[in-house]
Amino acid sequence: MAVKLHRCRFEWQKTGPCWRVEKALKDMGIDYELAPGPSRPSKRDEMIEHTGQKLYPAIEFEDGTWYREESKDMENTIRDGKLMERARGAALATSG
Repeated sequence: MAVKLHRCRFEWQKTGPCWRVEKALKDMGIDYELAPGPSRPSKRDEMIEHTGQKLYPAIEFEDGTWYREESKDMENTIRDGKLMERARGAALATSG
């Protein structure tokens, strides 16, 4: 299952929250697609619609559900092998 990483446009910058999550995806061999979004928080309508926040990063699953936490928590979830549990959890939360 491939995921889409919604992150800042500064893909060249190898520090910060967006890179932390992207590196965890790479290190764990998870297929992902980059979806760089607007730099200005006031233009992040899609992020607000799906996560309730203006902050990057966020992960969108193939079923259309989204996952967003603080980047350190997202990194731990990915490295612990529990990312796909978040997809199932998000789907259950929206269907219940």
